[in-house]
Amino acid sequence: MKVKMTDGRTLIGVFLCTDRERNVILGGCEEYLKPLEGNEKEEPRILGLAMIPGHHIVSISIDKSQLQDSEFQ
Repeated sequence: MKVKMTDGRTLIGVFLCTDRERNVILGGCEEYLKPLEGNEKEEPRILGLAMIPGHHIVSISIDKSQLQDSEFQ
């Protein structure tokens, strides 16, 4: 799952759960900062287990590059 945050960061990880306040827990999470200028690729920062407060979430989407089942590709 890919979560974009209000500060421009993107978190990619495995969706574990959510709660009433729309907080999201991701496992095996990697953090990507704001996109760099040009075609430079950014190295992710490994976070592991991460809780994202619901009020900081801009969008949530499925990260298709992480899908292992070819049926969904």
